Amino acid sequence: MQFINNLLLDMEIDPRLVEDLSIIIKILLIGLICIAANFISKKIVIRIITRVVTNSKVKWGKIILDRQVFRKLSHIVPAIIIYSFSSTFPTYQSTIEKLAIAYIIIVGLVFIQSLLNVCNDIYQTFDISKVKPIKGYIQVINIIIMTVGIILVISNLIGKSPLILLSGIGALSAVLMLVFKDSLLGLVAGIQLTSNDMVRVGDWIEMPKYGADGDVIDISLNTVMVQNFDKTITMIPSYALISDSFINWRGMQSSGGRRIKRSLYIDTSSIAFCTEEMIEKFVKVDYLSDFIIQKEREITEYNAKNQIDRNNPVNGRALTNIGVFRAYISNYLKNLDGINQNMTLMVRQLAHNEHGLPIEIYAFTNSVQWAVYETVQSDIFDHLFAVAPEFGLRVFQNPSGADLRNMAEESSNKKALIGEKSY
Repeated sequence: MQFINNLLLDMEIDPRLVEDLSIIIKILLIGLICIAANFISKKIVIRIITRVVTNSKVKWGKIILDRQVFRKLSHIVPAIIIYSFSSTFPTYQSTIEKLAIAYIIIVGLVFIQSLLNVCNDIYQTFDISKVKPIKGYIQVINIIIMTVGIILVISNLIGKSPLILLSGIGALSAVLMLVFKDSLLGLVAGIQLTSNDMVRVGDWIEMPKYGADGDVIDISLNTVMVQNFDKTITMIPSYALISDSFINWRGMQSSGGRRIKRSLYIDTSSIAFCTEEMIEKFVKVDYLSDFIIQKEREITEYNAKNQIDRNNPVNGRALTNIGVFRAYISNYLKNLDGINQNMTLMVRQLAHNEHGLPIEIYAFTNSVQWAVYETVQSDIFDHLFAVAPEFGLRVFQNPSGADLRNMAEESSNKKALIGEKSY
C-alpha cells in the first residue's frame, strides 16, 4: 500500500503527517475490506449454501444448518485478510501475524467442535444411539482437540515450538488429572456403561440416593440426565452408576408385564371352618363351583377311607373360609383380562404378624404403562375388599377414632341399661 503514501505526498501534505495519516487510512481500508468480505461470506455465500443444502436431498442438511457450521467457519475470512495485509505495517507485522493466526486457530477449534456436534446429532438419528451413545466419546475428543488448540495458540503467541509445551505437560500431569478428574472418571464409566449395556437413553431407572426416579434423557461424559415422573430433572454423575447401585426397569418394560406384589391382611379371628350353608352358597359362585365340588369329593373320600368322625370338626379334613377365599382369588385372576396369563400367577399366605394373616397376590399385568398398571391393581383390590365379607372374613385395620368412639358409646349404653334394670 505504498501508493497511499505517494498519494498523500502528491497532495502536498506535510511529510510529518503523511506517515500517521497513511497508517490511519490503511487501517480503515483494511477494515472496510474485512467488513465487505464478512458481508459477502455471510449474506451471499452462506445464503447460497443454505439454499443449496435446503433444496437438496441431503438427509442431514438441516442438522448442519442448525449447528451453523458454515457461519462459524466464515469468521476465518477477516483473519486471513488481516494476516495477508500484515506486511503493510512492518513494525507490527510479527505481532499482527501472531494474533491473526491465534484467531484462526480459535475459529478452527469452534468449527471442529460444531462438526463433532453434528456427528453426534446425526448419530442420534439412528436407533443404535439409544443403546450405545457416543456423546461421552465426542466430549473426550473435544477436550483433546481443545487442549491441543490451546497449546498451539500459546506456542504461537510466545513464538516457541509446541513440543516444548507438550514436554512440560508431563510435569503438570498431576494437576491435569485433578482438574479433569470427573471427566476421566466419566470416560471410564461411559465405556463400562456402554460395553455392559447397563443403561440406555429412554430407560426407566431408580436411584434413591440421588432422588432419581424416571427416564434417562441424556448420557454425557460427566453426567446422566434423568427426567423424573414429576418432570423435574436429576443429574447423576456417570461414575456413580458404576460405584453405586441403581434399579433399571428396562427388563420389566421389555417383558410385556409389570408385577403386582401386594397383600390383603385378614383378621385371624374371622377364620373358620366352612359350614354346610357356606358350602351351598359357595357352590353357586362361578369361580368356585368346580373347586368346591372337587374338594368336597376329595375330602369325603379321605374321611370315609380313614373312618374319620366328623361330629367333631377338628377331626379329618374340612374346607376353611380362608382356603376357599384363596381359591376364589386365584380363579378370579385367571379370568381377568388385565392379567398376563403367560407369566407367574400366584396367591399365597405369608407369615402371620400383628396386622393379621397376609394373603399376597403375585401376578403380572398385560401392560407396562403406569396408569394401566395402577388401574388394574386398584380394580383387583377394590373387588377383594368388597367380596371378603361374603366368605365370613374381615380385613384387618387398626382401630380408628370412630371405632373407639363407638366402643365408648356402646359401653355407656350397656352401663345405662344395667342401671335401669337395677331399679
